[in-house]
Amino acid sequence: MSLLPVVLAGGGGSRLWPLSRQLYPKQFLSFDGGPTMLQKTLGRLDGLETQAPIVICNEEHRFLVAEQLRQIDTDNRHILLEPVGRNTAPAIALAAIAATQDGADPLLLVLAADHLIQDVAQFHDSIKQAQSLAELDCLVTFGVVPTSAETGYGYIHQGAPLGSGYGVRRFVEKPDAATAAAYMESGEYLWNSGMFLFRASRYLQELECFYPDMLRACHQAMTHTTKDLDFTRIDKDAFAQCDDISVDYAVMEKTRHAAVVPLAARWSDLGAWSSIWELSDKCELGNSYHGDVIQEDTRNTLMRSESRLVVAIGLEDLVIIETKDAVLVADRHKTQDVKKIVERLKLEGRDEFKNHRVVYRPWGRYESVDRGQRYQVKRITVNPGAKLSVQMHHHRAEHWIVVSGTAEVTNGEISYLVSENESTYIPIGQIHALKNPGTLPLELIEVQSGSYLGEDDIVRFEDQYGRAGSAC
Repeated sequence: MSLLPVVLAGGGGSRLWPLSRQLYPKQFLSFDGGPTMLQKTLGRLDGLETQAPIVICNEEHRFLVAEQLRQIDTDNRHILLEPVGRNTAPAIALAAIAATQDGADPLLLVLAADHLIQDVAQFHDSIKQAQSLAELDCLVTFGVVPTSAETGYGYIHQGAPLGSGYGVRRFVEKPDAATAAAYMESGEYLWNSGMFLFRASRYLQELECFYPDMLRACHQAMTHTTKDLDFTRIDKDAFAQCDDISVDYAVMEKTRHAAVVPLAARWSDLGAWSSIWELSDKCELGNSYHGDVIQEDTRNTLMRSESRLVVAIGLEDLVIIETKDAVLVADRHKTQDVKKIVERLKLEGRDEFKNHRVVYRPWGRYESVDRGQRYQVKRITVNPGAKLSVQMHHHRAEHWIVVSGTAEVTNGEISYLVSENESTYIPIGQIHALKNPGTLPLELIEVQSGSYLGEDDIVRFEDQYGRAGSAC
């Protein structure tokens, strides 16, 4: 029986700030210059007999997901949009309902989009072992064989042998250091990976037993869906009625049919910068480098530069992460506390917790270059053939200077071309649009001026990406 991958691509990855942000979290990032975490998750399915995957993501991340799937030529894309976050149990229920709507009943291989697995062959072997148990109606989880007394993971206490795996005695919360060491010494405990394999109907039956109201809400949400480009939008009001609960709490800790298959595939959830350092290639001094960095008399330190030169002298056991708008310097052993800083930024209303200076849109991207009390300067890149929405602003005017390429501009009732080294002006309240009619990226500088410069000062009239009326 072929597998139906279900990739959970929600989550914020706040402990990897400042690289991971609310609107650009870690699953969409690359930490080694190669494919992103999401792309690697899908890529490691090569060699398995699988159907086209279902990807579940937050609505605000939809264009990131679609573009990253397009980059790796993933066909038959099925992207389910969560209108509100409700954790993993309802999200998996949506996928199970979608998978069984045509009478099929596949095995769901539930994966997180932000995990690292370095030994793909061993990963495939564990999946094949789990498949035989799932075909017997077990709900299988993958337990990572621990390599250290880790306090940042939950644990699974494995039971008696069961087919190609083991029964589950209990799931255990994140332990303290002494308890984790005892677990490690016993050889009976595995890290809880948060990956699963079970028959779609079996999961729905278990949810019916333990959380029937949640299942009814998910069925109702999937009864009223709309198709929007690559995306399936579900009913927001119905889905909002679901409990905010993980699949572990909702089903796996309660069912009598749980099984676990050990996984020794060099797995990590990359939950903090210390994990990045541990898994990175290092020099003889224990330093890991990325970008334009120089060190002198520095040891066991992670240095990452995104936009400028970073120099470290006489340091040890640190994490130094530079982006265009923020720099993190932390004790390498305390990087779990980065999440506390992100919460403070959020409470203070600072944009650094939410977005990078470079913001990606379905038509391209823009970068904030400078900002004052009544002006803002952006560098805008429009992909070949792409078009921004037909829109209007109540509070700002815009000046566009084309740096390279040719812009097709709609300015009120007239349309015209603006070439390299030329400019145009859009008054306050003018309906306008911008398109790149060429085959190369269009680069331009936008100068906004007015009493309010927020991204929500956009009234959309037409949009080829389904965003009419939205500021996203």
